[in-house]
Amino acid sequence: MRAVSEFDNVAEHLRGRQYRWLVTGAAGFIGSNLAEALLKLGQHVTGLDNFSTGHRHNLEQVREAVGGQCWAAFHFIEGDIRDADTCARACEGIDFVLHEAALGSVTRSIEDPKRTHDVNVNGFVNMLVAARDAKVKRFVYAASSSTYGDHPGLPKMEDRIGKPLSPYAVTKYVNELYADVFARCYGVEAIGLRYFNVFGPRQDPQGAYAAVIPQWVAAMIGNRPVFINGDGETSRDFCFIDNVVQANLLAALATASTAINTVYNVALNERTSLNELYHMMRELLQERFPHLQDAQPQYKNFRAGDVRHSQADITRARESLGYAPTHDIGAGLREAMDWYVQHLASAS
Repeated sequence: MRAVSEFDNVAEHLRGRQYRWLVTGAAGFIGSNLAEALLKLGQHVTGLDNFSTGHRHNLEQVREAVGGQCWAAFHFIEGDIRDADTCARACEGIDFVLHEAALGSVTRSIEDPKRTHDVNVNGFVNMLVAARDAKVKRFVYAASSSTYGDHPGLPKMEDRIGKPLSPYAVTKYVNELYADVFARCYGVEAIGLRYFNVFGPRQDPQGAYAAVIPQWVAAMIGNRPVFINGDGETSRDFCFIDNVVQANLLAALATASTAINTVYNVALNERTSLNELYHMMRELLQERFPHLQDAQPQYKNFRAGDVRHSQADITRARESLGYAPTHDIGAGLREAMDWYVQHLASAS
């Protein structure tokens, strides 16, 4: 019999008590999964999104997944975190904020640093001010592994960072600084979660800034070339979405004072090279798509702003939050693959 985890305790607590949650970026990949998990636990959820990178069909999938009774506890605000009044309205009466709204992508930030700053920094400050004024219990926000920059050490430990390698990385580090200052100056309880290469259902396969896993799945299904930047030995600590949902809820409801007003790595403490990832994905897909039997990737130049290797030390999250990942990359890919095939076949 599996031992009861801290997340089991949190889930049981939530089933017995309804809080009011704000999920920013609720129509996005991570935000929609958070909203779904909370609604299934009987929570009241407000979603905020401007659909710049999120999609209405993600919210439709949440509605289908949770059913009508749970969906009735969801309220949606279409708006932009760059508008302070919208942030203030969204935070009214809220107990917990899960702040996922941001303009992602290292590459996009290099091409458009001003917009990235405007959304990720100015929008973040708007949300902090709104959360402070609404006296929310806890502000949990999406930080990023990009904060480690050029620091060569592996695995990455929260207190050892280098210089940023992209405008996006700068904005995510500035978020951490602002959260710390708001804790010191205004008593805002904030926790940052440094995500490492999250993947899973509802991740967008389209566009120039699509994440690698859904982009590759769509290409494989459509019998198109899969391109790998560099020699394929670049490695990442890929983290399935269920682990991220767990970390968010644990962070929101952590009671120990030492657990609050800090940042945590959210990953597995594992490294998977892009070459290994490709072959794992091909193996999972080739029975359904025989044209993949002898398929091989094509290689391009390394991408500007990318780090060579990434791996997270998750000791702090384990010890302070009770974080215990339920899915390694293999289990995550197996669980996600049916969704990918069902929803990405049309995109291929």
